[in-house]
Amino acid sequence: MNNSSVMLVDGMALLFRAYYATAYSGYIRRTSEGLPVNAIYGFVRYFADAVRTFGPSHVVCCWDMGSRTFRSEQYVDYKANRPEAPEDLVPQFSMIKEVVECFGVPNLGIEGYEADDCIGTLAHTYSQDMDVYILTGDHDMLQLITEKTKVIIMKKGHSNYRVYDLAALYEEKQLTPRQIIDLKGLIGDPSDNYPGVKGIGEKTALKLLTEYESIEGILDNLAGLPKGVRTKIELDQEMLHLSRQLATIKCDVPLQCSLESSIWRPDLSRIRAKFEELEMETLVKQIS
Repeated sequence: MNNSSVMLVDGMALLFRAYYATAYSGYIRRTSEGLPVNAIYGFVRYFADAVRTFGPSHVVCCWDMGSRTFRSEQYVDYKANRPEAPEDLVPQFSMIKEVVECFGVPNLGIEGYEADDCIGTLAHTYSQDMDVYILTGDHDMLQLITEKTKVIIMKKGHSNYRVYDLAALYEEKQLTPRQIIDLKGLIGDPSDNYPGVKGIGEKTALKLLTEYESIEGILDNLAGLPKGVRTKIELDQEMLHLSRQLATIKCDVPLQCSLESSIWRPDLSRIRAKFEELEMETLVKQIS
């Protein structure tokens, strides 16, 4: 399978980014019937640019399927701080999937799991045979980097990417992919609303991981830690383990997607028809 690579797209990350990139100015692009399409328009631009830049032979798009997941079962407050999606964005959720389908790209998601878990599972499967690129804005995904899997983080602005492989991750953060999970176990994640160990910040956590490599290593050496740090970890061990569990992307969810169905071969006439329906003719030129 020479020169083949698959791009796994974090659909929600792209859609939210596209929505907020335009909505903050107060102008929401709409069709003549008043249907909001600003997020769809932005999504297609991001998506097309990434495919052009990285040239994958296969593409898959993964989605969250609602807020109830095995993580919210484990920890009731998981993501409970997230506001409702903006009203103008809601109708665009189902429309964007139709647009993605017009590109001949499969939309995947599975009840009870997050898009991250679908991406982790597909990355694990596909990387046996080919290179994998994960397109996202979410640094949690850095835990999925392997010899064959790279994570493309979308930065501010258009066509601005930071590509992480094992070396780039280590160079920037002095961490391995596995340690990304342990770091989240220690410090928690405010955006996902779980606390980690109360009172331990990133600086202390990084120091501990540099010295002891993993949460197991830290726990094995509790006696040698400064008293303040040791007490914090002892008091919060249960939350430490739970936070690490919540931070871990599952790579074995019951999900399949044949390589054949994800080959990148968009049908321009189908795309054109969809864009005309959504009154986004200017995009047709960009895509073709």
